[in-house]
Amino acid sequence: MRPVDPRLLRHAGAARGYLFVATGAGLVTTTLVLAQAGLLAHALAGAARGAGLTAAGGTLAVLFAVLAARAVAVYGGEIAALRAAAQVKSQLRGKLTAHVTALGPAWLGGQQAGEITTLATRGLDALDAYFARFLPQLVLAVLVPVAVLARVAAADWISAVVIAVTLPLIPVFGILVGVSARARMRHQWELLARLGGHFLDVLEGLATLKVFGRAKAQAQVIREVTDAYRGATMSTLRVAFLSALVLELAAAIATALVAVEVGLRLLAGHMSYQTALLVLLLTPEAYLPLRAVGAQFHASMEGVTAAGRACEILETPLRVPVPPAAAVAMTAAVAATGPAAARPAPRAPAGIDLSQDTITLNGVTLAYPGRAVPALDQVTLSVRPGERIAVTGPSGAGKSSLLALLLRFTEPTAGSIEAHPAGLAPVDVTATGLAAWRRQIAWVPQHPHLFDGTVASNIALGQPDASPDAIARAARLAGAAEFIEALPGGYDTHLGERAGRLSAGQRQRIALARAFLRDAPLLLLDEPAAHLDPLTGQLIRDTIETLMDGRTVVLVTHAVDWAGGATRTVALDHGRIIGPDDRPTRASALTPAAAP
Repeated sequence: MRPVDPRLLRHAGAARGYLFVATGAGLVTTTLVLAQAGLLAHALAGAARGAGLTAAGGTLAVLFAVLAARAVAVYGGEIAALRAAAQVKSQLRGKLTAHVTALGPAWLGGQQAGEITTLATRGLDALDAYFARFLPQLVLAVLVPVAVLARVAAADWISAVVIAVTLPLIPVFGILVGVSARARMRHQWELLARLGGHFLDVLEGLATLKVFGRAKAQAQVIREVTDAYRGATMSTLRVAFLSALVLELAAAIATALVAVEVGLRLLAGHMSYQTALLVLLLTPEAYLPLRAVGAQFHASMEGVTAAGRACEILETPLRVPVPPAAAVAMTAAVAATGPAAARPAPRAPAGIDLSQDTITLNGVTLAYPGRAVPALDQVTLSVRPGERIAVTGPSGAGKSSLLALLLRFTEPTAGSIEAHPAGLAPVDVTATGLAAWRRQIAWVPQHPHLFDGTVASNIALGQPDASPDAIARAARLAGAAEFIEALPGGYDTHLGERAGRLSAGQRQRIALARAFLRDAPLLLLDEPAAHLDPLTGQLIRDTIETLMDGRTVVLVTHAVDWAGGATRTVALDHGRIIGPDDRPTRASALTPAAAP
């Protein structure tokens, strides 16, 4: 482990400022250490010569002032360190949240949610020890031994040579022990992440575990992981205690060597009493910061390990979309190939209008990392304004991946997605900002996530400035107004975590109310009536048919006999479109919208 990870300095600006503060505090403390030893040696030498208290009064007053200043410097440095740690943790958590959000659900699906949760909470909290204890001692370990060695060399070069020879033993022993501690600490963190992830899985699947009688078995698994984590922690602590013993023993032997040679020369009359006192007082100060930094190294390793993992996530590259300038250049190049009279007018990427533009997937391939077979393979599909397309196929056919591309949770591995405005050159949708693109999309997934807030705030998730009347109207259109008004607080009722007080059908209706309120031109539906009882499923279907009126719709469904009044059915299998993509669907209760 590097003492100061440069990635931490890049991702947390507060760490850079604190390093300057810690260095300044270290310089002040080093100066005070030298002054304290010199004043104390002078006072004791004067007392040995028989000087009275009056003669030593001035020296003692200055000495007490130096001691007070040293205490203030240490206290102020620790306060600054804790504040810096709080700022660094806040910066890392904010950047981690933003970057995970930018990476999107496709990336998050391949990660352990429990590990990231543990990382953002317990893991980063351990940075307090790193900033408040390890870094200050690291600065002192660099400054104090050099200053003490220079001061001792000015007073007695023989003692300085002994200190210079023995001083490197402490960092050498510390490095040797630290190599073993680093591997153990990494193992400890992996067990902690596994424990957090497994515990989260057990909580989320507790109902299933109870039904199948596996709750006690999972409790036993958690107990085993906990025991393994406790064992790893105790193993790390044993290494830490061994490190402290080795460092203390090395420092004690080195200090004893200096004391013996100083005592022998003092008895022989080759050294003054004040010089001997100065050397003996400064020698422990030379070894103390090195011993302390070795001890604090182990206390801070958990936080540094967690910060390193956070930096790895922050450095995970995003799928960078085509820059707007490149898209404009591409549009101009396409336009230049035709006659001047037929050349389409330039179109700004931000001007994509999903209520009027055709969206085309051109030979799109989507491959997820770590998977040998692509989720989508050379898919070509056009979605025209006002059209309703039903996407069918078995599980794993690539239906949800198609929606993920349209939602831009991920970008194509190959091929392109373009908007074709009437009479204008095509525009690559990756040239459009994500916010501008998603503002024109409403999405109703299989399992909508409701947050721990009021009913109104959950409906207004996509339109946070919506009025209460607009929220109530959306709820009525979704058929949710009746049960919402029956809740104790109506629209101001807090749903709690994951809206556990609501049934699956009620949660689906609130998700539909979100879509009604969003009033977006493109509607994406992912099995919205799946996993519901037949009566509730039919009510949801009727509501969805109302929601689809006047919109472009892409509906993913397993139910071939219900395609929501679609004008076309697209069948996917193993990531490919099979057969023609313009087959008419079976009749439904809603008159299909005519394709333009």
